Amino acid sequence: MKTIERLSLIDKIGRELQSRMSYGDIKTYLRDFGVDSSKEISGVNSKWVYTKELLSDAPADTVLRIADELGIPHGHTITPAREITESVFWEVGHFRLFLSHLSIFKGTAANLQSSLRCYGISAFVAHVDIEPTKEWQDEIEAALYSMDALVAILMPGFKESNWTDQEVGIAIGRGVLVIPIMRGLTPYGFIGKYQGLDARGKTVAQVAWAVFEILITSPKTKSRMLSCLVDTAVQAASKKEFLEKLIILDSVEDLPAAHLERLREGILHSRILAESEDVLTMVNELLAKRGLEKILSSTATAAEVVQDNDIPF
Repeated sequence: MKTIERLSLIDKIGRELQSRMSYGDIKTYLRDFGVDSSKEISGVNSKWVYTKELLSDAPADTVLRIADELGIPHGHTITPAREITESVFWEVGHFRLFLSHLSIFKGTAANLQSSLRCYGISAFVAHVDIEPTKEWQDEIEAALYSMDALVAILMPGFKESNWTDQEVGIAIGRGVLVIPIMRGLTPYGFIGKYQGLDARGKTVAQVAWAVFEILITSPKTKSRMLSCLVDTAVQAASKKEFLEKLIILDSVEDLPAAHLERLREGILHSRILAESEDVLTMVNELLAKRGLEKILSSTATAAEVVQDNDIPF
């Protein structure tokens, strides 16, 4: 996370705690995250400033964990406590979803991986993503310790496999969300407490949609998933891709205003999107339905005009 992003997130945390808590509650709350509340501060009579000063030297992971608990979107993944090899297969800005499956099911798992991408989800399929020259066990381990959630495709033979059972075990140990997809086997053992998704009679696309719905409703993944969906929308390579993600965003109930503001900001800084009237129309319809101010076409293109004028002749 860049310094400017960290400072911006601390500012948002300060605003949020200012509206929710007293000074004493803020001190207790931050102390529970390991923040030193005894250090010297300026004494300015502002809970917002008080929070910012206490968090000024807090580690980035601590700031991200606090933001997650408060439901503040940030689009970053919290670094696991243990040191791992950097995972190169995750798509930048996407939600990281590990697909635990038997090798005989790799074809359908790869199809699910493709279907999930339109939701801003980068799904890891071991038998597809790992290069033959890589140490495959290291790559799987790297994915397991950097994933945001895990899907377990339950079918006969799954619980007899040492690998899939260990993958689920790591997910449970890390406290990340586990989504069991039932394909002939019901959730068992420690994953028995999770509501299974019955895949019988469903297409790959329908299963992908159901997984997305779970991710945007679970307290463990909602903020991260919505952040990734918005970020991948504004970074879309084409208008078509953006509109597809906008339709998905429009289907989300109780979409937090912070995510819509991030969408507005992205539109204002994208030439492709800002100069497209149909894109602006759809975005403005989405903003209006949520009671937010519309984007003016002239405002959207103005930033680009100034930027063009700054380019040396």
